[in-house]
Amino acid sequence: MKQNLSYTVPVTIFREGKSFVAYSPALDLSSVGKTEKEAKRMFTEVVDIFFEELLEAGTLDCVLKDLGWSKNKRGFAPPKVTQSMMLIKIPTGV
Repeated sequence: MKQNLSYTVPVTIFREGKSFVAYSPALDLSSVGKTEKEAKRMFTEVVDIFFEELLEAGTLDCVLKDLGWSKNKRGFAPPKVTQSMMLIKIPTGV
């Protein structure tokens, strides 16, 4: 019987031109859509394909470890991703 595990991972949604992008640093995956809702739906599809491919190739453990995931009793734990604001200075050329 196929078992599914659920994880909560950070996903940032931002507008880029006329599109919306969904990006998760915990999986280093992104998707795009014409609306925020579509970007989220596409992200779910990308994640499904990503994990299917990893399982098929037998590389799930290796890839998740490379992405900073750690092994635990449940299987894996996603990395702790923090987001903070930083002041950046942009040269104006003047």
